[in-house]
Amino acid sequence: MPTSLIDTTMLSLFIPTFFLVSVTPGMCMTLSMTLGMTIGVKRSLHMMWGELIGVGLVAIASVIGVAAMMLNYPSIFQVFKYVGGAYLAFIGVQMWRSRGKMAIPEEDDASPSQASAWSLAAQGFVTAIANPKGWAFMISLLPPFINPKLALPSQLSVLVLIILLTEFSCLMLYASGGRTLRQFLQQRGNVQLLNRVAGTLMVGVGVWLALG
Repeated sequence: MPTSLIDTTMLSLFIPTFFLVSVTPGMCMTLSMTLGMTIGVKRSLHMMWGELIGVGLVAIASVIGVAAMMLNYPSIFQVFKYVGGAYLAFIGVQMWRSRGKMAIPEEDDASPSQASAWSLAAQGFVTAIANPKGWAFMISLLPPFINPKLALPSQLSVLVLIILLTEFSCLMLYASGGRTLRQFLQQRGNVQLLNRVAGTLMVGVGVWLALG
């Protein structure tokens, strides 16, 4: 009887597979880049832990079968999708107009009000949970990497840990890219343009979430 916690051959295939999937631009990565651009990488961490909780729940539910039930009843997603998408789009419009808690102040000595840590975490959580494509992907990706001859809890723990570490690394990569773009534009005094770029991206994420 096998005594290992996880099939190492499957694990060696899963790591590069999920990295390629995670690093591909999507709703969560676009959100991370936008927040890195407007509020910085450090404060974007609040969104990230909310998003990681959502991704972890989706991954676990995908393996134990909850996701299959939810995909058969897509109306469950509608409230999350429309409300969450509308909220993100509203924030994007405010940013585009250089207003709201997440817009960059146009005056150097202005002190922007800051979105709370909980509201940022909620943005990440809703974006992860309310994406039907994310559920469908996890259902198709995770089960093939589960060895039925080994204990499910140990395998799932390792796979979810890898998913969270990989997702976090990619979120940081995108947030850092957003911060770099902010520095580039700010050096040229284009704060309004920066707000409009960030606002457009945020509206795009909201529309993507609601209609995806």
